[in-house]
Amino acid sequence: MKTAATEPKVPALHRLLRITGAAAVALALFALLVGWLLQPPRAVGFLLDRLGDGLGLELHAGGADYRLRGTPQLVLHAFVAQRPGDADALLRAERVLVSLPWRTIRARGDDLTMQRVELDAPVLDVPALQRWLATRPPGETRVPTLRDGLRIVRGRIRNDDWQLDGIELVVPALAAGAPLHAALGGRYLDPPLRIPFDLAIAMTRPENGAGVAAVGALTVEGDGWRMPARVHLSGPLLVGDDRVRMSPARLGVSARYHSTSSDLPFVLGAHGPLLFDEAVWSLDPATLVLEGSGTIPDARARGALALGRRLVLRLGGDIASWPQAWPALPPPLSASDSPLGFALDYAGRADSGDIAALQVRRDETALDARFRLPALLDWLEADAAGSPLPPLRGILRTPRVEIAGALLEGVEVEFDDPGIAPPTP
Repeated sequence: MKTAATEPKVPALHRLLRITGAAAVALALFALLVGWLLQPPRAVGFLLDRLGDGLGLELHAGGADYRLRGTPQLVLHAFVAQRPGDADALLRAERVLVSLPWRTIRARGDDLTMQRVELDAPVLDVPALQRWLATRPPGETRVPTLRDGLRIVRGRIRNDDWQLDGIELVVPALAAGAPLHAALGGRYLDPPLRIPFDLAIAMTRPENGAGVAAVGALTVEGDGWRMPARVHLSGPLLVGDDRVRMSPARLGVSARYHSTSSDLPFVLGAHGPLLFDEAVWSLDPATLVLEGSGTIPDARARGALALGRRLVLRLGGDIASWPQAWPALPPPLSASDSPLGFALDYAGRADSGDIAALQVRRDETALDARFRLPALLDWLEADAAGSPLPPLRGILRTPRVEIAGALLEGVEVEFDDPGIAPPTP
């Protein structure tokens, strides 16, 4: 799994089609509608063939409706776009609507002003789309103007190792160089990870590298746990070659972690280059600020994190103070108000159920241990009848500690939880 962010190659705006394909569909259907209106209606099959030849695609429609009065529009049913010889269609849609004014039709491609574009249940296959784009000659991609915007319902984007489904997209209007606003909902799937989302999105302009802000709700879910959150993400967005990069990204999260035994609210702020590549979301290097409650401490850290089929954390920083919900420290440790420096290293299941390595130091006291977070949280939240020793494997060293009125010096405490295997050499 990658945790380091590598610089993506970002050519012209047409690379955005590798993720959405919506602009390619709009422009292709624009050309089809012009041809439809300039020839007899029975010529739709012929026009599909001619347009497909020009694009290097086989285009099929199970049926078509058109309207010439008012603003002309064409509706295609059971639309399929597929590269000859390819086993998978790059695009399917139950229904595609393109509406555009007569002025645009008379311009024969010099004017890309459209009234509205709609896609019902489109399915975009990213590998098939990439194979087709690799055969296309380079050229400038023009951004069409959509007066009444774009609407997508029940959409899907399929890739080899992830997919988006239930896509609902509403763009009220689109124009080159103008701010763009959109409402986007759907669900990211990379089993066992699921991320349903409902976001409001704003762009300074519909171009690669433009500033983007996304605000709304999402839930990160796995087997036996879920984390609903409100998020605010902003930064310049670059898209290319199946990668998405926002650098720098500013992320604010207000969330609760739910599992069978835990309900933990927290607020997290993060800053750094955000990369989505090979089904992994990563921040590297990242600056993090955590505000917790209960057993979640307040902390600051730097390092790297990644989330995909696995969770990776490589963090070092300071815990501001010993949380009151944690077991009380014996004197003289309890008298110190120094922050707790820590280093955390984890690479395992996304529910944090695998073994993590932790080093903590406060003044002259140091802990070097391994643990499973769910078991440690259960112990922290247990009542006094539970075990007095935390579920750790490791060693605590401190120069002195007072227990039951007795002062002990040069203390070493070894923890040997049987549920945690020793580190491999």
